[in-house]
Order: sequence, then structure tokens, then C-alpha cells
Amino acid sequence: MTQTKHKVISVNYNLHRDNEHGDMIESTIGKAPLTFLSGMGQMIPDFENNVVGLVVGDNFSFGIKSENAYGSKSDEAIIELSHEIFIQDGKLVDEVFVGNMIPLQDQNGHVVQAVVLKINDTTITMDINHPLAGQDLYFTGTILSVREATSDEVSHGHVHGEGGHHH
Repeated sequence: MTQTKHKVISVNYNLHRDNEHGDMIESTIGKAPLTFLSGMGQMIPDFENNVVGLVVGDNFSFGIKSENAYGSKSDEAIIELSHEIFIQDGKLVDEVFVGNMIPLQDQNGHVVQAVVLKINDTTITMDINHPLAGQDLYFTGTILSVREATSDEVSHGHVHGEGGHHH
């Protein structure tokens, strides 16, 4: 078996719920394509495995079950936080209302999106499950470009130049 080299892959895609006829969740069509560095764990493994062997112009369509995408919804990701965290100028910030998604920072400094489920007298109940947790995904799209990654890109762990972080 040959060692997979790190590649810079750009794709246009549509992401649907459940199957190709499901609700569209997101799309890059008409926007910047998704560009990623393969072999670095940046993508859902099943997504990367389905596109890494393709060449420019190839179309793809495949489903990924929720447990292989963003996992199942977890009751442990329903958390209660004190009002104090969200008080500014003596009152709750405007962004805190039921159904709204707000960014929170975890103890490691990573930002997670949380949905406000309930506002109680002293606490706010939040759902920090990934928005697509418990959701089967279906991708369709086209490979726009594929090239070998440079040694700098591999050592830095991200794409440089067009579609990358450094311009």
C-alpha cells in the first residue's frame, strides 16, 4: 500500500440532511470552495476518505452516518450555566434568548456553539452538542483542484496561498 501524501484539495459541495433529497444544510456553490490539507485530521475522516483519491473534475456523492460524522447527541452536553456569566451592565446580554446560538469558550479555550434551551431564575440551560450531532449527512460535489502539499504546509498543518491562511 502506498503512503498517502499530504494533498491540498479544493471542493465545491452541497451538504444535505439524511440523503440527497434532504434539506440543504450548507453549500459552497457561489462562495469560496472548501480547501483542506489531507492527512492532518482537519476533516471528518469519512469525508476525507471519500474524496482523497479523486482527481480534478470528479463528482462525488456519499452519505455519512451520524456516528461517523459529529456523533450522537449527548445528554451530558446539556449544561446549566450561571446568569453571572452572561451579565453585562447589570443585565443579561441581548444574545441570551431561547433558541439563539451563542459561542461559548470551554476550559481549553476552544469556542463551541451553544443553543439556549431555557432561561431559569439563576441559571441558563444550554445545549453544547454540535449542531449536526445525531444527524446523518449527505455530501454531493465536485473536485476543483488537487496538488501536493508543500513541506511548509505539512509542518504548519494548514494550507498556504490561495484558499489558505497566509496571503
